[in-house]
Parts: sequence; structure tokens; C-alpha cells
Amino acid sequence: MSNEKVQVLIIGSGPAGYTAGIYASRAGLKPVLYTGGQPGGQLTITNDVENYPGYPDGVMGPQMMVDFQKQAERFGTEIRFGMVTAVDFSSYPLKATIDDSTEIEAESVIISTGASAKWLGIPSEEKFNGKGVSACAVCDGFFFKGQDVAIVGAGDTAAEEASYLSKLANKVYMLVRRDEMRASKIMQQRVKNAPNIEILWNTETEEVLGNEEVEAVRVKNNVTGETKEVPVQGFFVAIGHKPNTDIFKGQLDMDENGYIKTIPGTSKTNIEGVFATGDAQDHVYRQAVTAAGSGCMGALDAERFLAAKEMELA
Repeated sequence: MSNEKVQVLIIGSGPAGYTAGIYASRAGLKPVLYTGGQPGGQLTITNDVENYPGYPDGVMGPQMMVDFQKQAERFGTEIRFGMVTAVDFSSYPLKATIDDSTEIEAESVIISTGASAKWLGIPSEEKFNGKGVSACAVCDGFFFKGQDVAIVGAGDTAAEEASYLSKLANKVYMLVRRDEMRASKIMQQRVKNAPNIEILWNTETEEVLGNEEVEAVRVKNNVTGETKEVPVQGFFVAIGHKPNTDIFKGQLDMDENGYIKTIPGTSKTNIEGVFATGDAQDHVYRQAVTAAGSGCMGALDAERFLAAKEMELA
């Protein structure tokens, strides 16, 4: 297995990874960034991004990630296509295996592997992704101003997103699989009090319907077996996210859902020299702008860590 030594290894692309690259390379740390399986992260499957500062006319998600990548490369970040398939943080320097074939020894590691939205797994979700189907109401709700939308889910996130959508959309149908919600009492109350949110209990989504764009959703009542079509222009999935952190299990402290724990106010993990940024550690905000901010934190924390290490050796 070939071996290489680097000062800063960035695992994953997207706003957090590329921002970490911009800051680390400007600090002269010669970062090496591996893009992972989805170069650019979740934004590459997002059409219009209208809420990122500095793009007054909005920007397409994939284009925005190209811009981020170019800026990181301009300052000297080495961007490589490949997957980190294993890590060993038990000793220093830190070790990572790329595509099961190359081992890298890193003086510091910045994790920006992100999270992936959970989907229902129906074919029409993929067909209409970006054309009326979304997994982020805060990102895409604005495009459905004054229209009718449906949202699937029964937890706090779904309730929060339904409330958010109710301020923009004409009507919000909340599709709940059981006869009760998992959301906290206060969130349930908020949803039930909104005059334009209608909760459809015991409801399973069968298919999203339409030609070029979403026109309706076909649902089935779990109790009666009755199916019906609900006319909507937008369909939101809010059944949770899964952080892409499996390769770090057993080495880094995580919460019960697999989000990496960081020391509050920093990007530091329980392992010295390993920093976690973006959606791999943030289950609250999950926005491009907050991911970018935490990528900056990761790079600054890594720079300070390496400077302190150098002082020790001097």
C-alpha cells in the first residue's frame, strides 16, 4: 500500500470542506481534500440556492460548488476524487486509507463528510427531485409561495418544516403514517393551530404524480385501505437525515444518531488533531452558510493545533 504524508487532510467536499480548504491553503498548510462519493455534497442535487449571501440573483447548487472548488484550488488546495474508506485515529500521526489502496499519514484531519437526507424510496421522488420534490423546506419552500404542498413526516423536523411552509404556502398537507406524531407536544400544538395545515393521519405516500413537475400525490389510508390523489405543486420529505460518519464509528464520540460530537464553540472532537465540520456534526441548522462557517472554524482550529505542535517540537 503506497504511503503519503500531509499536514491537513480534508475528508469530504461541499461548503464545509471547500471552505476549510480555502482557509487552510491560505495559511500555507497545503491541504489535500478528497471529495468523497458525492463531490460538492447535497448542494449538487439542489437547483436554485437563493439564501446564500453574496449571490443576489441566486445560484444553481452545482455551480455554487464549482465556484467554491475553484476558490479552494486557487489558493493551493489539492482536490482529489476518491473515497476515504477507513481511518485509524488511535495513534499520531493520524491515518486514512483512500479507496482501499493508498494510506495517508496526516498531522491533522478535518471531517466534512456531510449528511444525506432519508428518502421514502419511491421512484417518483427521484424523477421529480428539484422539480417539486425536496428534502429541505427552508431551502426550497420559497418557490411554492401561495401554492399547495405536502410534507411527509411526524417528528420535530417535519412539524417545524410544516410550520415554516404554512407561512409561505396556501395549504400544507402533513402526511403522517400513524394516528399520532413523534414530535414534541409544543411542536404538535403549533401544527394543529395553523389554520392552513391539514394533518392526514394513518396516511402512506404511494406515488408523486405529474408530467414535467409535481401535480399531485397519491396517498393510501392505512386503516381503510382507501387511496386518493391530493393536488399539490410541492412535495417535501422530512423523515430525517443520516450523517455520513460510519467510517469514524468506534473512534470518535457521536450522538445516538451518528452525528460527531464537538466541544461547544469549536470544531474539536475527542481526538486531538481531528476536527468535525458541516452536517457531519450539525443536526440543528444544516444550511450551506452554517456549514461554510464551521469549515472555516475547522481550518483555524487545525492551524492553531499544528502551530502548537510545532512549538512543542521546537
